[in-house]
Amino acid sequence: MTLYQQKWIGKRETRAYHGDEVTERQFKAKFFNPKLPTVNSGSTQQAHPPVPVLTFAELERRLDFIVFRSNFCPSIYAARQLCVHGKVKVNGKKLAFPSHKVKDGDVISVDPHAIQMLKGEKGTELDFEPKPFSQPFLFVPEYLEVNYNTCQTVFLRSPISRPGRSEIPSPFPPEFHSLAYEYYARSK
Repeated sequence: MTLYQQKWIGKRETRAYHGDEVTERQFKAKFFNPKLPTVNSGSTQQAHPPVPVLTFAELERRLDFIVFRSNFCPSIYAARQLCVHGKVKVNGKKLAFPSHKVKDGDVISVDPHAIQMLKGEKGTELDFEPKPFSQPFLFVPEYLEVNYNTCQTVFLRSPISRPGRSEIPSPFPPEFHSLAYEYYARSK
């Protein structure tokens, strides 16, 4: 395969996982930043992952992504639906825009009775019953602080790249993200 084909396949695969509901034009205009942070490669023993793994970091600020990453929904599409139906509040105000970009320190709260994975009678303690297909996604990234008793999440900061790993949840190796970054940087 040519280098362009490899870049395009890297872009296609990573985009299918990270925000396929965002169009190419929207992604380039609102979320893609060709100037990624530099790596301070001091005296650490572990290799630092390539910085282009942060290509999709701005998408993690979207309200629907945060509701999904907090495990309040089994899929990103269910998270979008919760937002659109007015079941999500940001800093105590209802916000029906799943594409809203939150700021550091924002508190996102979800109506407990709207969460599909919580079962029980109204007025009693609810039990968490995950869907079988959502098992691979049941982890909370380090840039979120989730309280399941109150169904609230605090967005602490943007995801970062650290020695040995990246905070962006992805099934793809960093090389795929690098190819996608190079594809977008070329066309920006």
